[in-house]
Amino acid sequence: MLTRKQQELLLFINERMKESGIPPSFDEMKDALDLASKSGIHRLITALEERGFIRRLPNRARALEVIKLPDSYQSALQPRRGFSPSVIEGSRGKAVEPVRRDPPAADNDHQAAHVPMMGRIAAGVPISAIQNNTHDIAVPMEMLGAGDHYALEVKGDSMVDAGIFDGDTVIIRNGSTANPGDIIVALVDDEEATLKRFRRKGASIALEAANPEYETRIFGPDRVKVQGKLVGLIRRYH
Repeated sequence: MLTRKQQELLLFINERMKESGIPPSFDEMKDALDLASKSGIHRLITALEERGFIRRLPNRARALEVIKLPDSYQSALQPRRGFSPSVIEGSRGKAVEPVRRDPPAADNDHQAAHVPMMGRIAAGVPISAIQNNTHDIAVPMEMLGAGDHYALEVKGDSMVDAGIFDGDTVIIRNGSTANPGDIIVALVDDEEATLKRFRRKGASIALEAANPEYETRIFGPDRVKVQGKLVGLIRRYH
């Protein structure tokens, strides 16, 4: 049996993983559960891990994997044929056929869509703006929702505490709006693209890193354009 707070945290982590493919930060967990300090989150995570509901992944900053949900919620997962984390192995860097969606097949549970790879995105100091489509990559359709999507290769380490590492491929849903806390592709001054968490500071926009070695950068609202929101990532293991 889980306590109410343990269950609330487990479901919050699970929902955030389904939405963005990455776990929430400890600050986000603290705020979601209305706790006074992050030490309470640490205790809840340890309890969930001891009970077999989550697993902390080694050698990865704040990376969590949901193993199971309470019995009362398992039925909601049945159409997906079991639960698996949103971070998957991929084929980054391999050219594939033009953009298309694979037709249904009775023996194919892993249907894929093909999205354009648009170059590199900085998770650090912004680099040059998004490049043109170089090739396409296959992405599980369950990672995508409505709308247009594109992929970018991450360069830099400013988002490691959000589970995004140098060399990862991020999947972005194209769009020009964002909510506070969303991880976005931001175009600064129409020439620099960067991957950061979106915040508002009064009338200004803050681009927040997920690495204490990087400072939050503040811009006037006319200097930042939202180019899309993170919906998942693909990691290639060597």
